[in-house]
Amino acid sequence: MVRSRLRATDRRAPNLSGNDGCFAMKIKNSLRALRKRHRNNRVVRRRGRLYVINKTNRRYKARQG
Repeated sequence: MVRSRLRATDRRAPNLSGNDGCFAMKIKNSLRALRKRHRNNRVVRRRGRLYVINKTNRRYKARQG
């Protein structure tokens, strides 16, 4: 018998309720329009991906892909 090597925390079901206090990130092909939504939006590159982040209003965030 082969036992799973996952920890107890990894075996839990993911939280898919949608009301966990954070906003979902948009996945878009182009970030140009999303960058213009707010004046504090910034386009940053992290780990080879482009992100739109806003430190004053965390609601505006997106990833290109």
